[in-house]
Amino acid sequence: MPLTISRAVSFRLCATLLAIGIAGCATPKPPPPAPVVELPPAPVAGHPLTADSPAFLKLPNLDPNQTPVRVGIILPLNSGSQATRNLAGAMLKAAELALYDAKNPNIVLMTADEGTTPAEAAAAANKLLAQGAEVIVGPLFAASVSAVAPIARDKGVPVLAFSTDKSVAGDGTYLLSFLPQSEVKRVVTYAASQGHHNFAAMVPQNDYGTVIANAFGDAVKAANGTTVDIQRFTPATNQVMAPSQAIAKTKADAVMVAEGGQVLRAVAPSLGFAGLDKNAVKLLGTGLWDDPSIAREDMLVGGWFAAPEPDADDAFSARFQTTFGSTPPQLASLSYDAIALVALLSSGTPYHRFTQAALMDPNGFSGVDGIFRFNADGTSERGLAVLEVAPDGFHVVSPAPKTFQSQS
Repeated sequence: MPLTISRAVSFRLCATLLAIGIAGCATPKPPPPAPVVELPPAPVAGHPLTADSPAFLKLPNLDPNQTPVRVGIILPLNSGSQATRNLAGAMLKAAELALYDAKNPNIVLMTADEGTTPAEAAAAANKLLAQGAEVIVGPLFAASVSAVAPIARDKGVPVLAFSTDKSVAGDGTYLLSFLPQSEVKRVVTYAASQGHHNFAAMVPQNDYGTVIANAFGDAVKAANGTTVDIQRFTPATNQVMAPSQAIAKTKADAVMVAEGGQVLRAVAPSLGFAGLDKNAVKLLGTGLWDDPSIAREDMLVGGWFAAPEPDADDAFSARFQTTFGSTPPQLASLSYDAIALVALLSSGTPYHRFTQAALMDPNGFSGVDGIFRFNADGTSERGLAVLEVAPDGFHVVSPAPKTFQSQS
């Protein structure tokens, strides 16, 4: 049975089912590439797409008596950055894999390049809408999403984007991405449930740090805790001692360190040198802690952070590796989920399939990394686990939820 995305009902929604579904699969044939077609002119503004049109993309192998499910996908396929091109290419492959797994020949995947400017992203959206796209997947970057969203909204076409900037969500634009706010809320809520009440944080002096600081304050307040200090610092290994000393002097019994990599490995021992006792103070992290190398830092052992279940995407990764001969980057699973979600909803009335009610089903959906659903503001809520750092890796101390029913 192929990988699918399913409605999160009856307490049977999780990546475990997803993995079981793949385990018995024969080696799949690589999915066919997305069709390359001559793009028609941009559509006239102000006229929502509500029915099929002779001007829309037609493929000769499709049933002429059915309206195809035209899906536009916008990614930076021709970016000047090799890393970005590689990521975009992998996300497109994941989308094609989801299309192949859907076993629905009536779905047509139409691609357009995100470009490097908002104007180019807007042009991509116009071209896809002119082809008859009734849902747009992507773009990747926030500025591109901002440019695409009003054009798609004018046509009544939803956008399933990958940006982590929640300011671009809402009013027909939905973010499939993992948002740091969700990670912060999950781990803070769990820490409070385990008896921690006084919270402090070390966050970098950048946009990410600002997002974390705001989310941290909100999460602590919602958990009936007290924020005793938030230290902002320049994210460099030689700039962490002073804020570490300030944090160590507080009465906090839980400290969030919103960093990763070398800076995290510098912050951790500096907190110890400053006198913080990790046996009395629980260290908390964000998704940046999801790096096996941090287990080698003794000060971080015993710390908690929120992330998908460690093996949640193993089946998807194995399937991608078998099909394309490479390991998928982390964001590839989001692209797969987007197309799988489209396939799930594709049986509805043409140009009325991807409604707000359908996309915002409170029961949510089951994806590669676990359950997710969309909030009223267009952001996504995900079922995350809380992981504890141990010398041999990460251990689950609070499993990811299997349903949203108890959280509605």
